[in-house]
Amino acid sequence: MELERHEYDVVVVGAGGAGLRAAIEAQESGARTAVVCKSLLGKAHTVMAEGGIAASMANLYPEDNWRVHFRDTMRGGKMLNHWRMAQLHAQEAPDRVRELEDWGALFDRTPDGLISQRDFGGHRFARLAHVGDRTGLELIRTLQQRTVALGIDVYMECTVTRLLTGPAGGGGAGGEQGITGAFGYWRESGRFVAWQAPSVVLATGGIGKSYKVTSNSWEYTGDGHSLALQAGATLVNMEFVQFHPTGMVWPPSVRGILVTESVRGDGGILKNSAGNRFMFDYIPDFFRKETAETEDEADRWYEDKKNNRRPPELLPRDEVARAINSEVKAGRGTPHGGVFLDIASRRTPEYIRKRLPSMYHQFKELAEVDITAEAMEVGPTCHYVMGGVEVDPDTEAARVPGLFAAGEVAGGMHGSNRLGGNSLSDLLVFGRRAGLAAAEHALRRIGRTELADDALADAARAALAPFEREGGENPYTVQQDLQQTMHDLVGIIRTAPEMEQALERIAALKVRVANLSVEGHRQYNPGWHLALDLPHMLIVSEAIARAALERQESRGGHTRDDFPATDSEWARTNLVCSRTADGGVALTRQPLPQMPAELAEIFEESA
Repeated sequence: MELERHEYDVVVVGAGGAGLRAAIEAQESGARTAVVCKSLLGKAHTVMAEGGIAASMANLYPEDNWRVHFRDTMRGGKMLNHWRMAQLHAQEAPDRVRELEDWGALFDRTPDGLISQRDFGGHRFARLAHVGDRTGLELIRTLQQRTVALGIDVYMECTVTRLLTGPAGGGGAGGEQGITGAFGYWRESGRFVAWQAPSVVLATGGIGKSYKVTSNSWEYTGDGHSLALQAGATLVNMEFVQFHPTGMVWPPSVRGILVTESVRGDGGILKNSAGNRFMFDYIPDFFRKETAETEDEADRWYEDKKNNRRPPELLPRDEVARAINSEVKAGRGTPHGGVFLDIASRRTPEYIRKRLPSMYHQFKELAEVDITAEAMEVGPTCHYVMGGVEVDPDTEAARVPGLFAAGEVAGGMHGSNRLGGNSLSDLLVFGRRAGLAAAEHALRRIGRTELADDALADAARAALAPFEREGGENPYTVQQDLQQTMHDLVGIIRTAPEMEQALERIAALKVRVANLSVEGHRQYNPGWHLALDLPHMLIVSEAIARAALERQESRGGHTRDDFPATDSEWARTNLVCSRTADGGVALTRQPLPQMPAELAEIFEESA
């Protein structure tokens, strides 16, 4: 077998914000570090994060601090977050933003010259550090520049298909299996490549391409979640999938593309086809105390935030998405099956073009809509998965020695629902921690980490299998059927019969995936790439459906029509997914980590 080999201390899979921040920290800690990414450096999905980085820097509101940010994050996640992750995130986010500024990030400014911060749903104070509505792009540009300056090796357009484990992977006593490296291929040539390393950091993002309507780009096939499961790690909170309330709904070619929450943070309002500002009808008791109940009070809030309550358009994303879904179902939707998002009647064209340049350009170019003059049509789109690899909150270590995870592929931080802006601070805080812990693990080891020849040969055989079959299934047909299944049966509103049907369909799709065949050569062959992604997408879809069927309540991003209430018993329970011997998904219930008394007191402080 022709195989390109490399040896490192730390290999980071993924070159988004979490991956680059982990690589920077690992390299600066003295570890020889490499980054492997499916697309080109700088093209990661993080660039699509528009609104800002949530951090309690108190640049606009001196009363903001990590305790308020921690409280908002826990309440947004309906208290199912891992308290320690939420604590570390709230405490360390301001330093990570200042660090970006030190490295050259150019943030928007307050009149006093401080980093400007904007309002977002679920955050009590304006705390999103931003660069217009192109914050993710600036974050990636800054981290990418530092990565290159540090001389970190980057393997672009390269896909990891398997994590390799063995007794020499730092597992230690008793022959416990640990990470020894990773196996993959160059997307352009199809040539195989192996990386020998005692530490691997997964920073592969999300799972959105398992759904028909998604804001996610082509890379989001759940491979990090799946690779971790196959290596012996566990997943937590997989039932919680976030449907961002505002994706484009028209024309069909752009359906699902994200419309940033900044539009609502800067004054945009949601209306149904009758022209009613319907969000006032959907204020849950949980947030009633801090939400305006009249349009007058909501409008006054934009000018005087201390003496008025927040508009209901800025409720957490799960609440807004469900409300939009209900309006459309009730027949009050727009001609193309969404609702209207209107900022044109509320702000001047100059203000809109300055604050929302990307949105102005996006609608003008893709939908021939001038958002300074007319309302946008928007609707829910699969956006983010709260679930991911179960990790130690301080080190981001998974249950497999030598394996770490950060960013969207890691679970626990966001509980049942993520607040907007918390993703960018999450990937900075935990990317850094994962890189540091991965370097420490690698530099502690005794002796070299060896890759087993039989494991390499097996990984190569599995990758080439679709070429060996003739007359089998077309990968594109199978993906289309999977996306339709998840869209119809495990979407924004769920019932037991639908999810049972979804699991039956997934089982049938597994049989079809085992019979995939592709034509042509290994050189840049998108059909082959999809054939290798599909098993990942299936195992992640099964994890989501099984966990969603098991959790008999509605909470955050998980809404059960047959169990519409939030259940206090389930508030103390996490669902953990592991891999069965036959490649399926097993579920276990696990008690939620107990929050210490000094943190619990924060929720008794005045709202």
